[in-house]
Amino acid sequence: MTRRSSARMAVLALLWGSSFLWIKLALDNGLTPVQITVIRAALGAAVLLGLARLARQRLPRDPSTWGHLVVAAFFCNALPFFLYAFGEQSVDSGVAGVLNATTPLWSLLIGLLIGTERGLHPLRLTGLLIGFAGTLLIFAPWRQSGLLSWGALALLGASASYAVAFAYMGRKLTGKGTEPLVLSAAQLLTATGLSALALPTTDTAATDPNSTAVLAVVLLGVLSTGITFYLSYRLVADEGATSAATVGYLLPIVSVALGTIVLGERLGLRVLIGMLVILSGVGLVQKYGRPSVAEDVPVK
Repeated sequence: MTRRSSARMAVLALLWGSSFLWIKLALDNGLTPVQITVIRAALGAAVLLGLARLARQRLPRDPSTWGHLVVAAFFCNALPFFLYAFGEQSVDSGVAGVLNATTPLWSLLIGLLIGTERGLHPLRLTGLLIGFAGTLLIFAPWRQSGLLSWGALALLGASASYAVAFAYMGRKLTGKGTEPLVLSAAQLLTATGLSALALPTTDTAATDPNSTAVLAVVLLGVLSTGITFYLSYRLVADEGATSAATVGYLLPIVSVALGTIVLGERLGLRVLIGMLVILSGVGLVQKYGRPSVAEDVPVK
């Protein structure tokens, strides 16, 4: 791996992992989950459309591709963007970052359910069990001080939604002749439209976002969504999907560190141990499996 690619990976991990911090700051300073979702998708789409224009790449024109993009945008962007914002109303940003790391576990579980995972290596199954054991350790439903709540379940739902999207995109969108950059731009543009449908459910009169909220959501949309998509795309193109996928191991560390330093969050020893257990399980799942669709599509 070149020095440039290593630097790109470090920047990608920082921008991607900081998204949970920006969501928390936007929520705490006056924006609603729906507003955050729409603005995030719109700004990310604007960045990618600009980059696609510079690269002289055109949006897809065939109706079938746009039909698939509607499904992909819902499960890969609109729904998880909202669920992360909803979940972080009651859950620390660091925990959100840790639970985001469960996406490869959900991908394997979905593959087992729909029959696309055959000849499963015993260590992959072990990794799946270890990963969800780590999740259970974080939630600690047997303790009154555990983290099991609607917010935490929403965060898990967001990770599972990504896994559903990966499976669908791998079958219907990737490898069909459309450039990943313009495909990502079209997908976020579609997600903006889908998310905007929920705006009437938000009482805008009751919200009063301050400058911190505005800055946080701009950074979330431009850097942690638009630029992150582009850097993921470039890293996959230059170094391959396997190298790019290792960024996922850095995200919980970045989110926990930023939550502690900036917001003063204290996750506790149980949550930190649970994070290590989850990452160990994810490591086994990815090491002993064929390259996954999730590694080929920059989505988060």
